[in-house]
Amino acid sequence: MTTIALVDDDENIVESLKLFFEAEGYTVRAYHDGESALQGLAEQPPELAILDVKMPKMDGMELLRRLRQTSNLPAIFLTSKDDEIDEVVGFNIGADDFIRKPCSMRLLSERVKAVLRRSRGVNVSEEGDKKTIVRGSLTLDPNRHACTWKGEVVRLTVTEFLILQALSTRPGYVKSRDQLMDAAYDDQVYVDDRTIDSHIKRLRKKFRDQDNEFDSIETLYGVGYRYKEA
Repeated sequence: MTTIALVDDDENIVESLKLFFEAEGYTVRAYHDGESALQGLAEQPPELAILDVKMPKMDGMELLRRLRQTSNLPAIFLTSKDDEIDEVVGFNIGADDFIRKPCSMRLLSERVKAVLRRSRGVNVSEEGDKKTIVRGSLTLDPNRHACTWKGEVVRLTVTEFLILQALSTRPGYVKSRDQLMDAAYDDQVYVDDRTIDSHIKRLRKKFRDQDNEFDSIETLYGVGYRYKEA
């Protein structure tokens, strides 16, 4: 059974979501603050986490920031805050989706399924193993969700991996933001252009943290992005 984690300080919300997702066939682990969740998610990693933003002891943003130091766990933010900057920050630190409360249980369920499909799609192919992509110093192995640059491991979220895979599959060819959305997101998930820009920014930062001369992802203003093979 698929295991998901719920992290929210509102016990009523957690209990409602827990009952709903268990009825949907999931195994659910619940946490009521960021600190206990950080330890629990490290000791027993689920396949996906749903995180509230505002929580005691450690908020959801800080929780995901710390998780991203060692984990590519798919994560959805669920929040009542109607602040666009939270969404931008959330995607910048590696969130896979961002949903505002109140939302229907059915909508949340569909978004969970969409993120899980994307996560599993990186590693599973109906036609068998996917070919490893080698582009100069970059190596992407979709079967293991593994990325290296000059032989050093680069940890990528599911969304980041799919965006980089779409770009590097055909180096030199321009991918519009819409094309990158199609490559990285399920049809039922809507994201705007700024979300793709945030993921590209985070991708560049991860590679430049290892190689400050990294310049393989090019921006063509008003058009999109392309991967430049050295």
